[in-house]
Amino acid sequence: MIHIQFSVENAVARITFNRPQVFNSMHQPMRQEVLEALALCERDPEIRAVLITGSGKAFCAGEDLQEVVDPNGPSLTEIISTGYNPIVLKIRSLEKPVVAAVNGVAAGAGANIALACDITVAAVSASFTQAFSKIGLIPDSGGTWTLPRLVGMQRAAALMMLSDKIPAADAAAMGMIWKTFPDETFIGDSVQLAETLAQMPTKGLAFTKQALNRSFSNDFATQLALEDTLQTAAGATRDYREGVTAFLEKRKPVFEGR
Repeated sequence: MIHIQFSVENAVARITFNRPQVFNSMHQPMRQEVLEALALCERDPEIRAVLITGSGKAFCAGEDLQEVVDPNGPSLTEIISTGYNPIVLKIRSLEKPVVAAVNGVAAGAGANIALACDITVAAVSASFTQAFSKIGLIPDSGGTWTLPRLVGMQRAAALMMLSDKIPAADAAAMGMIWKTFPDETFIGDSVQLAETLAQMPTKGLAFTKQALNRSFSNDFATQLALEDTLQTAAGATRDYREGVTAFLEKRKPVFEGR
């Protein structure tokens, strides 16, 4: 892979956007590599959590506008339908926890990819901006679905229409992201978070993710029925049996993701 870095350690797959010279803005080859990496994460049972971050000063500045203005380049429709939409759909459907570790600016599609992840953390010096309105576009990559659910309709409208740059601490305060880490410990803290998730009952986390994905479209009774179904499935896992046994034996459980 050329435009991203991919590695696996301690059951955590790390996907690092790696076009620092353009603030990790995305073009078609990079989007394809991200999709390939996520597919690897999906297939490999030894991978039990995913960490997405960026190299250099940025997490991801969104779309590489040089691609947009290229007369031989893909259309906006193609960029979205074959690139950004599949990426965020894969993040949401992946049956493993996905952590976004936002190391710098996350703009446009870059911000919305981060917000599509299960848990989003950021370095204190990082920032978020929707950016789309500055060039006459609307938020994509799931932003119009995700952001109002995180911060409410009024804040989402203001953030999208004004495209203000939001410091990471403010993003955490308004519920856009989970928390911030100090710059000097950011990498270690983010990896530790992902490694903690990788040692947890992976199937149970996947069922939780399924329930959350459907909670905004289901009515209450339907969601209760879904919880029943998923809880039954979770109760049939090896990790559930290990968790109960470890509790009764007053020891730390050893989960295997099964």
